[in-house]
Amino acid sequence: MSRRLVYIAFGAAVGVLVVQRATRAARRFTPAGVQSSLSGSFGGLTEAIREFSADLREAMAEREQELRSTLGLDGSHDLVDADPRTTGGLEPDVRLPGAAASDPR
Repeated sequence: MSRRLVYIAFGAAVGVLVVQRATRAARRFTPAGVQSSLSGSFGGLTEAIREFSADLREAMAEREQELRSTLGLDGSHDLVDADPRTTGGLEPDVRLPGAAASDPR
């Protein structure tokens, strides 16, 4: 008799666990469960895209500043830019068509 009681208790415990798991699985496939699952997934994706675009904008701004400084467009080469015969070391001289030929270098 006690052996039957152990099997009944064991069967009841297993039955409770199976019902709980099945309820959780069924809840995941309801519209609310699918929505919460997708919002968690897309939330991470949108945050990653937001971080990537911020890093990209920062890198673009740095590169633009490098290019402006190299090409003399940042205002630091105003004295060189005042002389129309020079390009500030950029070759070929695009300001005057004959200036490259008269360059003594």
